[in-house]
Amino acid sequence: MKRHEFISRSPNLGGQNKIQAYHQERLAMIYVRQSTLQQVERHQESTRLQYNLRNYAEALGWLPSRILIIDEDLGQSGSSAVGRPGFQRLVGEVGLDHVGLVLGLEMSRLARSCRDWYQLLEVCALFDTLIGDLDGIYDPSNYKDRLLLGLKGTMSEAELHILKRRMLEGKKSKARRGELGMHVPMGYVRRPSGEVMKDPDEQARNVIDLVFATFERCRTIDGVLRYLVEQRIQMPYRVRAGIDKGELHWVRPNRQTLRNLLHHPIYAGAYVYGRRPTDPKRKQPGRPSTGRVVAEWGEWEVCLKDRLPAYISWETYEKNQRQIESNTSHGIGVPRQGPSLLSGILVCGRCGQKLTTRYSNNGYGLRYTCATLRSSYGGDNCQSFCGQSLDELVTSLIFEVLKPAALEVSLQVAENLQAEREQLDHQWHCRLERSRYQVQRAERQYQAVEPENRLVARTLEKQWEEALQTQAQLQADYQQFLMQHPTPLSREQRQAMEQLAHQIPQLWNAPTTTSDQRQAIVRQMIERVMVELQGNSEIIHVQVLWQGGDQSQHEIRRPVARLEQLSYFPQLLERVVQLHQQHQSPGAIAHILNQEGWKPPKRRNTFNRGIIHTLLARHGLWTEPGRLRLSQKVARRDHEWTIPELARHLAIPQPTLYSWMKQGKLAARQETVANRSIWLIHADSQELRRLQQLRTAPKTWAAHVRVD
Repeated sequence: MKRHEFISRSPNLGGQNKIQAYHQERLAMIYVRQSTLQQVERHQESTRLQYNLRNYAEALGWLPSRILIIDEDLGQSGSSAVGRPGFQRLVGEVGLDHVGLVLGLEMSRLARSCRDWYQLLEVCALFDTLIGDLDGIYDPSNYKDRLLLGLKGTMSEAELHILKRRMLEGKKSKARRGELGMHVPMGYVRRPSGEVMKDPDEQARNVIDLVFATFERCRTIDGVLRYLVEQRIQMPYRVRAGIDKGELHWVRPNRQTLRNLLHHPIYAGAYVYGRRPTDPKRKQPGRPSTGRVVAEWGEWEVCLKDRLPAYISWETYEKNQRQIESNTSHGIGVPRQGPSLLSGILVCGRCGQKLTTRYSNNGYGLRYTCATLRSSYGGDNCQSFCGQSLDELVTSLIFEVLKPAALEVSLQVAENLQAEREQLDHQWHCRLERSRYQVQRAERQYQAVEPENRLVARTLEKQWEEALQTQAQLQADYQQFLMQHPTPLSREQRQAMEQLAHQIPQLWNAPTTTSDQRQAIVRQMIERVMVELQGNSEIIHVQVLWQGGDQSQHEIRRPVARLEQLSYFPQLLERVVQLHQQHQSPGAIAHILNQEGWKPPKRRNTFNRGIIHTLLARHGLWTEPGRLRLSQKVARRDHEWTIPELARHLAIPQPTLYSWMKQGKLAARQETVANRSIWLIHADSQELRRLQQLRTAPKTWAAHVRVD
C-alpha cells in the first residue's frame, strides 16, 4: 500500500507540522488497552484497530524499528494506574526522554482518571513528547493543545462515572424486583430458566435441615460443628465451574461454612441484595473485589421476604441471628470453661459492667471480680467476692423453678431425643442408598465395556471394587451406630427419664453432667444477674432477671476474712465483752455464742476458744498470765514488740503476723526466756505505717482461668 493511499484511509493527520526531526529520532509508543478480559475476547475489532495504529505511526514518518507497542494492560481498567504495568512503563519511558510520540485510539485508552492523565501530560510537556489519537497530534506544552487534552481527559473520566452509574442503577433496579441473578449457597440450585429451587438431592436437603435443627439445640456454631464431626456428616457442595460444573460433591464441615449458612437469609426464603457492600476507604486500587464489608442483618438495600423456597421461617432466622450475636463478646457469650454458672451474665450493681470469673487452686477456687475500674483507669477493683455462695443460690433457684415442670421437661426431652435419632437414622439411610447407587453404576459401566478392552475394563473394575468397599464400610458403621443409638426409645429408657425428672438435684450433681450443660440450663432460664456488695461486709444483694421479664430479689452472705468485716460485728463485740465481764472463759463464751446463733467469718459454722481468745486479745481484754510475765522479762531493743502486742496495737490477727514473718516481710528475732521462745519484731513509727498499709492493700488473686 502506498503512503498516500493509507493517508486517505487513515485518521486525521492534522498536526504533522508539530512533528520535528528530534521527535522521530525517539520512539513512537502505541498504548493498547481493553477494560476487561471479556472485551478482549468479544470486542476484537477494537483491539485490532489499536494494533493498526502502527501504520498510523509509519505514515507520520517513524521507522518500523522505532515503533513500540505496549499491550501489557489488556483486560485492565483505566480507572487507576495501580495494577497497570504497561501505563507505568509508558510514563517511565517518557520520563527517560526515550519517547517522541504517544499514540492511542482515544484518550480513554490512556487513562480514565484525571490524576493519572495530568501526570502523563506534565511529563510529556517536560520532555517535549507529543500525544496523538484519531483526531490528530497534540503538543502538551502548547496552551491550546493542553486545554483540549485536559478537556478530553475530563470527559473520559466523566464517561467512566456515567457508565458505572448507569450499570449500577440498572443492577439495583433489577435487584429491587428480585430478578438479579446471584450465586446460590449449598442446599439450593438455579435452573436454566433462572428459577431458584431447593437442591433436588434429598440427602443434601436433609443435611441443611439437620444443621438448623442442631443449632436450635446447641445454640453455638462450635456445638453444631462438633456434632457434625462426631456423627461423620458431610456438607453438600455443587461445583460452580470446570468440567464437573453442577455435580454434587460432599466436603467435610468447617466453621466458616456453617457461619455463612446460618447468616444467609436465603434459607428463610428472603431475596437480599446489599449484604456485602463496598467501602471506598478499604478498597485497594486495581482490585475491585476488595473493600467488601459485611452489613448488619436488617440493614440491606433490598430484602424481599417469601420470595424463595425456605428451610426455616423468618422468625427462626431472626432468633438465630440474635443468638449468634449474643455468643460474641458484645453479648452474654456462650457457656465458658470452668465450673462457674454465671460467666457472662453477671453484672456489677455499682458500675454496671460485667464481672470476670477467676479460678485459683487448680480451678477449685471460684471468685467473681469487677476489674473494669482497675484495668481501664488504674483504680481499685469495684468489688470482688467468693463465687460459691452465689452459685449455690442460683442452683437452689433453678431447682425451685424446674420442680413444677419436671415431668413436662422429661417428656419433651424424650420427644427431642426421639426426633434427633430418627433424623440421624434417615441420614444414614440416604448415605447407604447413595452407596448402593454408586455400586450399581460402577457395575453397569463395567458390564457395558467390551471384554477385550482390558485397558478400560481394569479401571472400571477397580472403581467397582472401591464402591463395594465403601458400601461395606458404611454398612459396618451403620450397624455400630444402631448399637450405640437405637432409633426407638425403649420403655425402660422412658421410665428412666421420668424418674430423673423427680431427681433433678441428683442429675445436676451427677459426674456425667458437665459445667457447659449446667451453664446452658442457667442461660435458658436467667437473662442477667446483678450483684452489689454492701461495703466490705459479708452481705451481697442479688437481683435475678429471669427470661420473660420477671425479677426476684435475694440476699446472700459471703465468707469474709476478719471478724471486723461482719455487718453485725459491733453487736458481736458488745456481747463478747459482756460475757467476758461476767468472768466467762473464752471456751464458755464460744459455746454461748453458738447457742445464740452467732456466725464467725470465713466458712466456719461455729465459734471456738481460739477465735474468742484472739478477739479479746486484739482489743486488750485478754493476755495469758504466763506469756505476760515472759514478755515483761525478755530483754528488748528499741522499738521491739511481741507478736500479741503488735497484733493488738495494729488490730491485725496474730496468724497474719506469723505469716508475714515467714514470708520475710517483718524484721524479727527470737529470744529464749525460761526455756520458752518469744518472737520480737522491730517496728518503729515508719514500720508501723508500712504494716498498716500492707494490711489494707487489696489482695491479688491468681487467675489460672479467666473468662471475660
